Amino acid sequence: MANVVRAALVQATWTGDTESMIAKHEEYAREAARQGAEVIGFQEVFNAPYFCQVQESEHYRWAEPVPDGPTVRRMQNLARETGMVIVVPVFEIEQSGFYFNTAAVIDADGTYLGKYRKHHIPQVKGFWEKYYFKPGNVGWPVFDTAVGKVGVYICYDRHFPEGWRQLGLNGAQLVYNPSATSRGLSAYLWQLEQPAAAVANEYFIAAINRVGQEEYGDNDFYGTSYFVDPRGQFVGDVASDKTEELVVRDLDFGLIDEVRQQWAFYRDRRPDAYEGLVQP
Repeated sequence: MANVVRAALVQATWTGDTESMIAKHEEYAREAARQGAEVIGFQEVFNAPYFCQVQESEHYRWAEPVPDGPTVRRMQNLARETGMVIVVPVFEIEQSGFYFNTAAVIDADGTYLGKYRKHHIPQVKGFWEKYYFKPGNVGWPVFDTAVGKVGVYICYDRHFPEGWRQLGLNGAQLVYNPSATSRGLSAYLWQLEQPAAAVANEYFIAAINRVGQEEYGDNDFYGTSYFVDPRGQFVGDVASDKTEELVVRDLDFGLIDEVRQQWAFYRDRRPDAYEGLVQP
């Protein structure tokens, strides 16, 4: 496996319907593949609006099974077509009354590898997620893909360091963080938290944010998606804060070992001293 992985992400505006939203992302994925990308990730609940700005039962209609729903199956076909690993965030229904904020991970040959379910569920103005989602219950999986070991952490999760660390302990080399975060709420944290997590855990992070305003509220999603390396440095430019964008970057996975040998944070951990961190 080559040390350099060409990775992509998409920050997109909402089109108004699921079919055109999925079609838009398919075209971005094909363009990424034309540019040589081997892995791509999309934004939080990418095939729907960010309906959590309101609490209305009509929005349960966006939910579908994972992996047997239409979107994940379509993305499996796209992975086979493009030869890319794809991270697919959707609103999942497991059974009646059991709903999750989920990301499926699909290998480059179209194989469904598994899912991550968002652990930390916000319930604040404009982000009424507890109305829709149960907390994630599948742990912190890291998927052995065609490009290496890929993990997922979703939006609000990024404020909690414990999951970042568990993904590192589970072997992640690249973690996708699909998000929907607005300008007035936490913009100043956006370029602070993920670089800090990349440094603390010594892997690459793909930070993806929606862009623009949507019909269910006044959240102003500010884009500025990026890749950050294990030294906390942006890989290339940060994306626009106003328009949608495909970001394709070369990630040198060899830097992971280099940084871990230099800074040795994993060597110097003290799990024997951390018991208090998991007390309620």
